[in-house]
Amino acid sequence: MKKYYYILFFIALSFQLACKKDKSGSDGNPQPPQTELPAGAKDGVAFTDNGTAAIVTLYAPDKKSVAIIGEFNSWNRDANKMQLAKDGKTWFTTIKNLNPESAYSYQFEVDGTLRIADPYAELVLDPENDKYINNGTTIKAYPTGKTSGMVSVMQAKQSPYTWKNQNFARPPKNKLVVYELLVRDFVSDHSYQQLLTKLDYLKNLGINAIELMPVNEFEGNLSWGYNPSFYFAPDKYYGTKNDLKQFIDECHGKGIAVILDMVLNHSFGQSPMVQLYFANGAPTAESPWYNTVAKHPYNVGFDFNHESPATRAFAKKVMQFWMQEYQIDGFRFDLSKGFTQKQSSDDAGFAAYDASRVAIWKDYHNFIKSIDNNNFYTILEHFADTKEETELTNEGMMVWTNLNYNMNEATMGWLNNSDFSWGFYNKHGFSKSDGLVAYIESHDEERLNYKNLNYGNANANYVIKNNLQTALKREELAAAFFFAIPGPKMIWQFGELGYDVSIDFNGRTGEKPIRWDYFADPARKALYDVYAKLIKLRLGNDVFTSNDVSYDLSKAIKYIKLTATENQVVVVGNFDVVPQQADVDFGSAGVWYDAFGNSINLATSRYQTTLATGEYHLFSKTVLK
Repeated sequence: MKKYYYILFFIALSFQLACKKDKSGSDGNPQPPQTELPAGAKDGVAFTDNGTAAIVTLYAPDKKSVAIIGEFNSWNRDANKMQLAKDGKTWFTTIKNLNPESAYSYQFEVDGTLRIADPYAELVLDPENDKYINNGTTIKAYPTGKTSGMVSVMQAKQSPYTWKNQNFARPPKNKLVVYELLVRDFVSDHSYQQLLTKLDYLKNLGINAIELMPVNEFEGNLSWGYNPSFYFAPDKYYGTKNDLKQFIDECHGKGIAVILDMVLNHSFGQSPMVQLYFANGAPTAESPWYNTVAKHPYNVGFDFNHESPATRAFAKKVMQFWMQEYQIDGFRFDLSKGFTQKQSSDDAGFAAYDASRVAIWKDYHNFIKSIDNNNFYTILEHFADTKEETELTNEGMMVWTNLNYNMNEATMGWLNNSDFSWGFYNKHGFSKSDGLVAYIESHDEERLNYKNLNYGNANANYVIKNNLQTALKREELAAAFFFAIPGPKMIWQFGELGYDVSIDFNGRTGEKPIRWDYFADPARKALYDVYAKLIKLRLGNDVFTSNDVSYDLSKAIKYIKLTATENQVVVVGNFDVVPQQADVDFGSAGVWYDAFGNSINLATSRYQTTLATGEYHLFSKTVLK
């Protein structure tokens, strides 16, 4: 019997050892003991003891071992092995004997093989692309020969930025005029410092908000920025974080809000969060943040799962960081419709009402309001079901609306598809205009004047194609109508000068010519002046925010009529390439003042006259300010 007893004993012991081995991982190492996170720990690095020590954490569920390596331990994986916190997901360690004035490069080594940078780092080093940065920024040397891949940097005591303009009042949504720009294609040295020199140009144009295309760390240097890799680090290619803060501060000093384009639909492969759970070219099912396969047909990179609590927590930390650290005034969220877990293969399925997506955005918007409820802008690139967009705008969010195609048909003189009434809030079923950000150009659309000059209509006496003077006058005509539509407006860089280089020049996302020489061209400067006048009128006269509006944009003669207690405005113009007879009911007889010409005296309420090709007027019952 003893013989069988010992056999059973050894079988049981072997089984227990096998179970322990399974729990410890394939390498047989004991599972790290779980303990409480030290007081003061946060995601990434938390400095303690006056900067001489740092608590460093990494959220990495299901990993077997994590070590921190860097300049502070001579890149020795055995010097600072990290412990697993009681949540079973967060790894941490404390680095001691730091010099608070020194910047230390570091990485995490996960499961003995994978080396990644800190997802929460505010500065990262790129071994391939940093060497091409030449904007005067001093960049810490990459630790060549010590490691490979992206490297994060920590430093306790850094040069602080002292904010000067702390009492900036954000423009109300219905008077918002946004200027979207890409630093790379707007100033020649691609820097915030040179961008500062253009603020007077923008102030004189009259815009009251600048929307920067993505500026957090993205792959490469010459990018639109929609390939993000690190969400807390401003990309060094445009300058330092204090350069960015100074730019925002100076904008506020000139009455200009700053909106950041934020990309939280996806990440690219340089992201340490992607790399942590990745195999066979895609995120694995163990990833706390990403879908293994994108849920919608417009995805690029690797698709976030916004129903995941880990993704939701991360996204909120990103939002809070930029709001508080950089004192920004709003986000434009790229591909916000992609925050879905419903699988779709075409636009119809993608755009269909999604209750989960609505709940996600309400949650994010409520979080944003909990951080800053002082007219902070939440702008979505959504293009979804009207019911869904109505529900979101009723919560105070704003959505993009694209007038590019129809407005460009009108400027080219092709009238069959020239009705741009989609810019009006009531066409979307909205109850008010301040939730609809209309634009005729954006980074994503072909430039109006390129198509005017290449595809414009003509008759014997009036030619748009290849005729710059006429093409620019068509841009004035479009602007008069565009700025008369109630609600927030957005213009794309150099649109006010009739930029006519195709979006596909040098490849869609490739560098484009920076055309400050346009401003010296009298015909282009004339268009700028019209934009400036229209924006000034729009911001100085409340009639342009009126919800009492009527219009007919379906024919060659188009008009918009706005009525408010203090004034009435009628914009009328001929979009044909031949003269046309106008017959528009202004609503009352008497004197009407033209912001771009002479006043008229109507014997009746009807305005009846022949308008020349491209002719337009902006009439008001009382003189506009």
